Amino acid sequence: MARLRLIWQLFPAFLLILLASMLVVTWVVTGLVAEFHEREARSSLEDRLALMRLPLGEALRQGGAALADARCKALARQSSTRFTLIGRDGAVLADSAELPAAMENHGHRPEVRTALAGGIGQGRHWSVTLRENMLYVAVPLTPGDPASPVLRAALPVTTLDRYVKRIYRGAALAGLGVLVVAAALSLLLARRMTRPLRRMLVQTDRFAAGDLDGRLRLRHSLEMDALAEGLNRMAGQLDERLRTVSRQHNELNAILASMTEGVIAVDAGYRIMKLNAAAARMLEIQEGDAQGRTLLDVIRNLALQEMAMSALASPDGCEGDVTLHQDTGDRYLQARGAMLRDAGGHRIGAVVVLNDVTRLRRLENLRREFVANVSHELRTPITSIHGFVETLQDGALEDPVAARRFLEIIAGQAERLGAIIEDLLLLSKAERDAELGALAPEWCRVAGLVQAAVQTCVHKQEEKRITVTIDCPEGLQVRAQPNLLRQVVVNLLENALTYSPAGGTVVISAASDAAGTVHLCVRDHGCGIAPEHHARIFERFYRVDKARSRESGGTGLGLAIVKHIMQAHGGQVTVDSTPGQGSTFTVTLPPAGATMLS
Repeated sequence: MARLRLIWQLFPAFLLILLASMLVVTWVVTGLVAEFHEREARSSLEDRLALMRLPLGEALRQGGAALADARCKALARQSSTRFTLIGRDGAVLADSAELPAAMENHGHRPEVRTALAGGIGQGRHWSVTLRENMLYVAVPLTPGDPASPVLRAALPVTTLDRYVKRIYRGAALAGLGVLVVAAALSLLLARRMTRPLRRMLVQTDRFAAGDLDGRLRLRHSLEMDALAEGLNRMAGQLDERLRTVSRQHNELNAILASMTEGVIAVDAGYRIMKLNAAAARMLEIQEGDAQGRTLLDVIRNLALQEMAMSALASPDGCEGDVTLHQDTGDRYLQARGAMLRDAGGHRIGAVVVLNDVTRLRRLENLRREFVANVSHELRTPITSIHGFVETLQDGALEDPVAARRFLEIIAGQAERLGAIIEDLLLLSKAERDAELGALAPEWCRVAGLVQAAVQTCVHKQEEKRITVTIDCPEGLQVRAQPNLLRQVVVNLLENALTYSPAGGTVVISAASDAAGTVHLCVRDHGCGIAPEHHARIFERFYRVDKARSRESGGTGLGLAIVKHIMQAHGGQVTVDSTPGQGSTFTVTLPPAGATMLS
């Protein structure tokens, strides 16, 4: 048997392998392309159905099948798509290409049956109405509604089939051309095949190293180009997903950082996965130091630890109150816990949200204390009045001297009761004006207001033989509500006169500093106030010496009224006092409200 040269041994085999390979590759690629285009067509039909649901649903509810059919035909002309609305019994309610009454029952169509069951039905079969193969997608008109009709969209597959056939013809022609020149260009083709593979390998290594900005630019065979495009698409998707994850991470951090509520997220092993700045402030811990550590190591609070455990164990969540005992005082938190699950529904941890209700608790305590104080202050004069009235009714009217004394006591208690009510009304108005900004300020002379206040208290001043000294520039003016500001001076002056010894001295001074801020001071040389009372003397009904305060006839609201009037003006009131040496009360008005007359 004659031996053939190697080239003639390899050439037929090479041609056969090349032919078989090209046939297989052509079949696979065309199949993938056809599948891709059909999938894109189905996806496009689903998108169009999603846009059609709302208008067709409204048309069906408002005008029934007739309006839905008209709307269906109108929308189909805009989208070049056939739409069919099918009832639960399979009857056609509306169709964009035919009269519904002339169409057969569609309940047996596979895509319709799937949609009637609540899913997304798909199919590809012959259309009796249009007499051509169609691609169908059907969905419930109203998702989740068991009584919902079915909306179906369809496209002809003629164009798709024509495109696939063109791919087959092109592949066949390319194969013939390759077979003709395969023998002469085998080495060149081998080099050309390995060169893009090397470039792909280099670019793939860059992708793996995190450089997702580069792209492959090939002009080679269909397979190589498709592979390069796939790598480019994969890199683009990875880059987009990484950017999305990074953006979502930054957004989540920004949201958590801006929240006033504290957020603590732990994993199944009670290790802290996330802790925002608000939670770190509430718990007085370092945000960065807590990451990755167990909850038991970071937070030494049994109630909060039990809350996290309950949230991890309970699928329904939990809530409760947590009290933190800190150096600055007790902090009260309202805690809500919930289980964290992954995309598969598996438990991965728990989150606890903390809301600081310390201020609300303190305000509630102040409210209770205020109600109790008001009740007590009002009950005292009322009880006294009631007792003396009963005494008079029981026969004391027969004794004129006793009757007059009792009536004087009743009148005094009624006057005290009226003073309390008047002060409460004034305090309420000051608070309301501060909240609503309802003041009507005007320019007024500070010296005139002080002199008017002194004149108001002249009876008490003369009774105790107290000297009141005024040190106030005649040209000093402020922009304020004059009646309220005069009431501030009256309250402070009455307070100074009450606690000053007989024959003492009270000094009222006012001045403006370089910034234009007005400081008005009332200084006495009375008994003074201990430092532990300074922070509370401006509270309603708070008394340093309750027995002495009531004997002096005060209502316990004077300094509270001063505080709220100053807040309404944007100012403040402070006290500087030493027991046995007297007190100095200073009210400060903001610089925008002060001026000096020339």
